[in-house]
Amino acid sequence: MVVDKRGKRIEEIINSGTDRPQKKAKEKELSSNIEKNINLLKDIIGFSDDVVFRFFRLGNKLGIKAIIIFIDGLVDKQTINESILQPLLIEEFSVEDIKELSNSDMISFIEKNTMTINELEIVDKLDDLIQGLLNGDTVLLIDGYKKGFVLNSKGWDKRGVQEPESETVIRGPRDGFTETLRVNTALIRRRIKHPALRIKGQRLGNISNTDVVICYIEGIANKYIVEEVKERVNNISIDAVQESGYIEQLIEDNHFTLFPQILSTERPDRVASNLLEGRVALLVDGTPFALIMPVTISIFLQSPEDYYDRFIIGTFVRLLRFSAGLIALTLPAVYIAVIAFHPEMIPTQLALAFAGGRGAVPFPSYIEAFVMTALMELLREGSLRLPNPIGPTIGIVGALIIGEAAVSASIVSPFMVIVVATTTIASFAIPDYSSAIALRLIKFPLMILTSIFGLYGLLLGLIFFTIHLASLKSFGIPYLTPFGPSRLNDLQDAIIRIPLWQMFKRPEFLRTKNQQRFSAKGDDDQNERTR
Repeated sequence: MVVDKRGKRIEEIINSGTDRPQKKAKEKELSSNIEKNINLLKDIIGFSDDVVFRFFRLGNKLGIKAIIIFIDGLVDKQTINESILQPLLIEEFSVEDIKELSNSDMISFIEKNTMTINELEIVDKLDDLIQGLLNGDTVLLIDGYKKGFVLNSKGWDKRGVQEPESETVIRGPRDGFTETLRVNTALIRRRIKHPALRIKGQRLGNISNTDVVICYIEGIANKYIVEEVKERVNNISIDAVQESGYIEQLIEDNHFTLFPQILSTERPDRVASNLLEGRVALLVDGTPFALIMPVTISIFLQSPEDYYDRFIIGTFVRLLRFSAGLIALTLPAVYIAVIAFHPEMIPTQLALAFAGGRGAVPFPSYIEAFVMTALMELLREGSLRLPNPIGPTIGIVGALIIGEAAVSASIVSPFMVIVVATTTIASFAIPDYSSAIALRLIKFPLMILTSIFGLYGLLLGLIFFTIHLASLKSFGIPYLTPFGPSRLNDLQDAIIRIPLWQMFKRPEFLRTKNQQRFSAKGDDDQNERTR
């Protein structure tokens, strides 16, 4: 179902009301009687206390009745006083103006000669007036005319631009998205000052009417990917969109997987860099998290800082993250396999140390592994829900105290505490929160398979894990690209990161319209330097 156009949702709400009789279709048109229009507005809005009705008369000689309507808390009252009321109330219309008004339309005259507001719209539909009112605009109605003004006066309280909390910035811009959509689009515009940047807006939510924008660079982004994103967003039919996560769940390719197929971020620089690569971004009013699509598995282990430092440092950090992901996924299962099934695989001295540490433990290795891993997950989740000043402290102190007490009570071995702590630290090295959670959850099935079949169960689980990843797609792009299908050029920016001055082309798997990153002049200058 395609999302309805502007005002359509209000019409559905009007027609579905149970407290009052349904309005006929002809009543959706504005009336020339101002009192009738006001009664209709009050009837639809429900006589809400935050809706302000301000009656007045135009000028000091005309005496024509008029009214402005706005919702307190969504508007800038200074703008209303200085740019709307002041010109209409104290304007002294001359004799020539009055003669002109007698021969012309008052609506057109006010638009061209009186109103000082920077943005306005003349409408003749009741639904349009209500939609503007709910968006924070001010409505102006004049007695005797079947048209009204929707005047831009948005001015609700908003959070300032701050450093993103979910993505730590080591080197790079420290501004992050806010809950205000236009602030977020401006942050992207500051980074991409090019007329090809497209920001297409629409509204989602049958009741919430949430503003959403799709961003891409025309001439770079693949038009088929752009159209696919637009089509999926247009097909959303839901009462309300409270956060970008709603849209992510509704437009992703596979709903039955733990792995994210869309990247969410609070960083404008990350959105801008992905737009320049040919991807599409989606921003939602009311949340600081933007969505980036399509993606592959490697992007979740990358960070913008990889490109701000030299390529040797960036490559080392990426390799460290890939190793951390492997450790977070397999270390508990490897511990179970080695201790319970394959002790002959480890050196004799280490095997004796393991046996000595577990000598007084009454539980098998897989029981203590499950208990300690689940307890660590519980501590981590509990520390996240506590207030910021005490959350990290409680998490660290709780882990130390419980781990020490468990070892002293011979419930678990010291080696199991080391394994769980190493696994937890490794999961923290993964930049993307959703990917880290996926790995944390998948390690439990791997531990179960290992507890039953030993190392063979671990390998079997990893095979199924790889097959599942190979079956995933993100807007038609295979999830394991550029590893499978293999693309040699794209591997240069997957696990390793080649020097920035050698990254001549955008990712091939995105099939961008313009593959070249650097202009011919830039290439010539670089070649001259390398000689």
